[in-house]
Amino acid sequence: MERRLTLMAVHAHPDDECLSTGGILARYSAEGVRTVLVTCTNGEQGDGPGGVKPGDPGHDPQEVAERRLAELRASADHLGIDHVELLGHRDSGMAGWSTNDHPHAFANVPVGTAAAQVSELMERYRPQVVVTYDETGGSGYGHPDHVQAHRVAVAAFRGSGIADKLYYTAIPRSAITNMVATMREAGIDLGFEPGDDFGVPDDQVHAVVDVSAYLDRKLKALQAHASQGDNIFPLRMPPQVQQQVFSYEAFTRVHTRVTTPDHEDDLFAGLR
Repeated sequence: MERRLTLMAVHAHPDDECLSTGGILARYSAEGVRTVLVTCTNGEQGDGPGGVKPGDPGHDPQEVAERRLAELRASADHLGIDHVELLGHRDSGMAGWSTNDHPHAFANVPVGTAAAQVSELMERYRPQVVVTYDETGGSGYGHPDHVQAHRVAVAAFRGSGIADKLYYTAIPRSAITNMVATMREAGIDLGFEPGDDFGVPDDQVHAVVDVSAYLDRKLKALQAHASQGDNIFPLRMPPQVQQQVFSYEAFTRVHTRVTTPDHEDDLFAGLR
């Protein structure tokens, strides 16, 4: 029996699926590729109702998790994701938060334990392509759960030996420069100043996928995570900036067992 083309994306929290991979998930699903989203945590350390922050009075981690997982299901529907798999680990919170020390926080789970969960999913779905973050948690983000998701996904990829290609999400430095320039021209305050080392050097970006036809789906998926709206800066961008930023998704190719061009516009190059 011919093995169905399958993409697996391994992410840390509900809503992470949208920004760096929402376009490819929507595009490949529309093309008939089976799409599998693995979400490692339940997002307990997100904002509560009314924007109440973790640790503040009225913040109920269990309630937050339930709402965020419901939002994840809505997001997956917008993106056409075939299978959402939840590992169920506890959100560690941002780097430096006291929640990092919780014994059940995802960042403290032995890599082998969580990698075994992902390996089992790889055995079940047999993906040819796996996408996750780099060792910094995604272009220098540094969130403990993103870094752990990287470790877990890579360990499962190597240990299972199933997938043919492994990619890390990437934000090219040239794209950041262009975004900042566009926003300044429009008189928009970015709210922070990206350093020269922010993002991935362009020569380390091996794949750039055109997802412009799926921009609307990607934005609707982001909007589905309404409880975290204050934290989703791209939703506050004007349409012309969203068009520029979200029309392409970029990746660093880490491993391939098939012959591929140096610069790809399709993560399944060499597999179709």
